[in-house]
Order: sequence, then C-alpha cells, then structure tokens
Amino acid sequence: MTLDDLLASELEGHGRMSYDDAYDRYAELGVDADAAIDRALATPLSVHCWQADDVVGLEARDEATDGGGIQATGNYPGRARSGDEIRADFEKAATLIPGTLRFNLHAFYAETGGEVVDRDELRPEHFSAWIDWCDEQGWGLDFNPTCFAHPMVRDSLTLSSEDAETRRFWIDHCIASRRIAEAIAQRLGPGTCNIWIPDGRKDATADRMGPRARLIEALDEVLAEDLPDVIDTVESKLFGIGVEDYTVGSHEFYLGYAATRGCALCMDMGHYHPTEGIADKISAVLPFASPILLHLSRGVRWDSDHVARFNDDLRAVCDEAVRSGHFDEIIWATDFFDASINRLAAWTIGERSVRKALLWAMLEPHALAVEAEYAGNGHAKLALAELRAELPFGAVWEELCARGDAPTGLAWLAEIERYEREVLSGR
Repeated sequence: MTLDDLLASELEGHGRMSYDDAYDRYAELGVDADAAIDRALATPLSVHCWQADDVVGLEARDEATDGGGIQATGNYPGRARSGDEIRADFEKAATLIPGTLRFNLHAFYAETGGEVVDRDELRPEHFSAWIDWCDEQGWGLDFNPTCFAHPMVRDSLTLSSEDAETRRFWIDHCIASRRIAEAIAQRLGPGTCNIWIPDGRKDATADRMGPRARLIEALDEVLAEDLPDVIDTVESKLFGIGVEDYTVGSHEFYLGYAATRGCALCMDMGHYHPTEGIADKISAVLPFASPILLHLSRGVRWDSDHVARFNDDLRAVCDEAVRSGHFDEIIWATDFFDASINRLAAWTIGERSVRKALLWAMLEPHALAVEAEYAGNGHAKLALAELRAELPFGAVWEELCARGDAPTGLAWLAEIERYEREVLSGR
C-alpha cells in the first residue's frame, strides 16, 4: 500500500475499534474512560503562534537585526507572512486538533498598520485584531514579551545588562506587555504573561552574581504593578547559541525567584540538559511555586524546540501532572517551531500528541499502583506499569477525537495536503 492509498483509506474510514470493549477493559481496572475523555478534552492547551512563521514576527522596524539567538531551520514553502495568514492557518489546524484551545502570542506580532512602534511603546490596541479573533473563536489568549531579535539586545543581555539604557528599555517593554496581557484578560479571561530572556555569556564568565542581582531588581520593577488577571511566569533555559557558558535566568534562579515573589514558574521540556527530564520537577516545585506553566516541546541534542511527540518524556510529564493531585495548578502550552516541514502539520502533530499524552495519563490505573506501593508489593506495581502497554488505548483515543470533532488516524494529513495545494502553494 502506498501513502496515497493509505490516506484514501483513512478518509473513507477504516473500521474503528470498539470503544465499548475498551471502556469495559479500563473499568475492570477502576478507570472511567468516559471521565478521562471529558477531562482530557476540557484541559486548555495554549498553542504558540510562532510555529506559523518561523518566529519572524510582524513588527515594522527602522533598523534591521539578526535573529537574536532564535533560529528556525528549513525553508518549507508556505510560511505565513501576515497576521491574517497566521490566523487562517491556525483556524484550519484547530479543526484537526481535539479539545479546548487557547492561543499564545508574542509581542512582536503586534499589528501597527505599518507604523514603527518600538516594543517599549506597545499598547493593547496594537493587538486588537488578535483579541477580536480569539473572542470570535471562543479561545483564551496568552501573551509574551519579546526580549530577542531586536537591536537593544546588546552583548546578549536585556534585563540583566549593566547598561542602564538597555535595561530600562526591556523593563519598559515587559511592563507594557503585562498591561497588554491585562487588557486581554479583561476581554477574554485570565491568561499568562511569560517572561523569557536570552541573557548570558559565551565563555569564562567572570561575574555571575552581578547580572543576577540586576535581573532580580529589574523583574521586581516589572512585576510591581498589581494586575490580578495576569498570571506572571518566568522561564528558564540551560543555554543558547552564543551563551553556552552562563545563562543568567537558570532553573535554580527562577525557581527561587518564583517561590519568593509569588509568581509562576515556566518549565520548558527542551530547556534543560539533554538527559534531564522535567517530570520529577513537577511534584518538587508545586509545594513552593504554584501554578506552574509547562512548555511542551522536544529537545534533540542542543536544539530545544522540535515538534512535541507522544514519546516517553511527554508521557512522563503528563503522568506526573495527573498523579500529583494538583492538576488544576498546571497550565499547559506548547513551544516548538520547525521550518523544515509543513507548519500546519507541525502544529497538528504536536498538539494532538499532547492531548493524547494527557488522555494516556488520565487512563492510568494509578490507584491500584499506589495501593501496591504502600502494601510493599513492588512486583505488582511493576506489573501494573507494564500492563498499560497492553490496554486498548487506541480505541479510547479515537473516541476522544470523535467527541472532539477532529479526524481520527491519519485523516487529518489528507486535509493538510489539500490546504497546502489550495492555500499554501500560492504564497
């Protein structure tokens, strides 16, 4: 069978497995599959806008700048070139992704009608089209200051810079971003304002304390205004290109900051050492900093932002989130970008993978495993962990897709290819 034959078969329907049989099998283990589907569908997933255009942004600018440490590799045809194209592309992708969605916007996607408006002068009206669109679609909207790809990123530093002018610019930009997030929240409901900065040094850093002291002072000023509908979050990273030796905003720094300042911590799956997972950090962080924002991506060696997949790392994160008993204190978002494949397909694969991993976690016979653990029955606990691979998960996932008005199997791929022929190929 060729790929074309397979896609034709998927569109015609391929005889779904029996959901009733799957429901009964999970019920034998004390798991309510209907409840798991409902919970997985209802969990809001905030989808990042920057997959659509390779993190290029929309701002009008007098002065050219390089990528500032943000690089999307590849040149697949059909990149979105305007806010209208991003919105159209995501509307299509959203029909292929089951469950409750939000949208996640960076500040340099402001639409200013061609007028140059620098980032420290951005206002809510520069995002009115995005707000109106999300309102029409019934989606919440999250926001991020854009502290990269700008001439005022000097020597790879922003909020931690020793230069007062540089630091002032970025403080003002982050304050403006929080006020934009507050205006969004007043219209669409509470949302996050997530601060990530690229600050660091390339080699043999002599002063590690100074930049961190300046960053604390800058963040305190940024967060001074009480904006009750804004969920402020700070996001760490291990390193970036050109700042391999020292990252000011490390995990430990932001964990301490969030725990002492009452803001939320963002943990991105790709922002740690390649062998380091974030699953265990969930139960370690939540007693001290809540809520937490999870950025779901896939690190491959040094690159942190590959499309999320239904792999061991993602399943482990969702497992720990559900098992923790503090699921409602976790905010779910994605952060990846791939310019080497169809960008709508990247969105669809990544978001469906996250929803699938959430369902996988919610179907775990966790109560039985806990019972075995506290009874000292380690072999039964291991046997239950192995049993998950034998359960009819696929039938429950297909039922979730059906209830979420999204295609099952690979039927979505045929829709992507049709959209590419009819829309993307003309760009």
